[in-house]
Amino acid sequence: MHIALKKPKQLVVGLTGGIGSGKTAVSDRLQALGATVIDTDEIAHSLTKTGGLAIPDIQRAFGNEALRPDGSMNRDHMRALVFKEPEKRQALEKILHPKIRQLVQQQLDAGAPIYFVLVVPLLFEKGGWGELMDEIVVVDCPVEKQVQRVIQRNGWPEAQVRAVMQNQATRETRLAGATQVIENKGELPELIEKIDFMHQKLIKKAQK
Repeated sequence: MHIALKKPKQLVVGLTGGIGSGKTAVSDRLQALGATVIDTDEIAHSLTKTGGLAIPDIQRAFGNEALRPDGSMNRDHMRALVFKEPEKRQALEKILHPKIRQLVQQQLDAGAPIYFVLVVPLLFEKGGWGELMDEIVVVDCPVEKQVQRVIQRNGWPEAQVRAVMQNQATRETRLAGATQVIENKGELPELIEKIDFMHQKLIKKAQK
C-alpha cells in the first residue's frame, strides 16, 4: 500500500527511461533552465547514506552485513541480494518507498516557479506515480547503446547490465506510456537541442 500523493497546482512532468538512457543529462539540463527537479533516486540515496532515515530499518531487516563500515547501506551487497530473492526486494521497497513518497510530497508542497520534473526511473514498474503527472517524458535509446553506456560508466560486466535491464520495463512499454519522447542516441549537443525545444513547450503548457 502506498501513500497517496497530493498533486500541486503547478505542472508536473514525469521523467523516466531505462538504465543508461540519459535521464540525468536531461534532468540536469532542465534544472539549469529553471525547472524544479525532484529525483527519487537521489532521495533514496539520501535515505541510505550514513545517518540516513532508512538506515535503522535496513539494519533491523537485513542485519549488519547490509551496511558498510561507515554506516551507509552496502549497495553492492543489497543489489545482489534483491536480484536473487524477490521477497528481499519487497522488504527493502517497503522500507524505502513510503519515505521517498513522503519527501517527494514535501518538495511538491514547497511549490515551483515554473514546473516540476519528477524523475522516477521505475515509473512504469511501480504504481502510484502516474496520477501526479501532466506529462510523461521518456528518454529513449537503442538497447545496445544502453548496455554500452552503463559498461563504460559503471564498469559493470555486460551480464550485470542486462540483469538490471530485465528487471525494468521494456523499451516498448515505456514508449507506449510516454506523452513525449526524447531520443538520445547521438551526441550531447544534439540532446541539449531537443531538451531546450521541449522545455519551451512545457513552459507554454505550464502558463495555461
